[in-house]
Amino acid sequence: MDVDLRKLRYFVAVAEELHFGRAAERLFIAQPALSRQVRALEEELGVQLLRRDRRGTALTPAGAQLLEDALPLLAASAAMVRRVTAAATEKPVFTIGFMPGITVTPAVRALKERHASVSVRLVRTSWNDQVEVLSDGRADVSIVRLPVDQNGLTVQPLFTEPRLAVLPADHPLAGKPAVGVVDLADDHLLQDPEAVPEWRDVARELRTGERDDVPPLHSVEEKLELVASGAGICVLPLSTAAFYTRPDVVAVPVDDIGPSRVCLAWIAARRSRLIRDFAEVASALAPAAVR
Repeated sequence: MDVDLRKLRYFVAVAEELHFGRAAERLFIAQPALSRQVRALEEELGVQLLRRDRRGTALTPAGAQLLEDALPLLAASAAMVRRVTAAATEKPVFTIGFMPGITVTPAVRALKERHASVSVRLVRTSWNDQVEVLSDGRADVSIVRLPVDQNGLTVQPLFTEPRLAVLPADHPLAGKPAVGVVDLADDHLLQDPEAVPEWRDVARELRTGERDDVPPLHSVEEKLELVASGAGICVLPLSTAAFYTRPDVVAVPVDDIGPSRVCLAWIAARRSRLIRDFAEVASALAPAAVR
């Protein structure tokens, strides 16, 4: 059986919104047409994907499984279209994703020396999409900070670097040459605690159940604004903290927090010479001082 990707895309919109009206607005189609397409998909598969009643719309077990499988399939389809379109251009295009604070210029120059005809593009990523840019085809390679989901990827270590606690300038620890993670136990972390397990293990707000949910922060600038306002602290890699300097926050070394591990990642199934060559030059030019 061949599944229609358009119907699959419509189903995913409804499954994510759990509301046909909102999904229809998101897809720019009429709600009755959307309902017909989802019903047709259910008939083709021979299963019920969504349950609708007065309380709203909910996924059935079959629907939950389809959503899990559909997301990477649709991403792979989008990636295929991007790569095929790029291959049709006269000048090859190679796109590199990179996290804030990481300098890619030396590796880009080295790649251009080997492949003068290649047009290199850069995509700035965040914690939320540093792998997603690979799965949906926006980037050929991505310079990532671990941890990431490595399923389906080749991940090549590049270097490690210390992580620093970024505090408001008037914080009691701001003038210290270094601190321990226990010194930060009473502070509010503006990140997912899983990203800093050392802090998670000693944090008072986790022990007492007083921690408020932290909304997703999509940029370093957002984190620094909140730190400067006194809303909490964050932990950043050395290169990122050094790049985003400002007078109202202070970065302090933390003796017992693990380093940030920087790697190069790409889709394991790809067999591109450009990827192979970039991986080679990126490894050779990785910062030796913090490797």
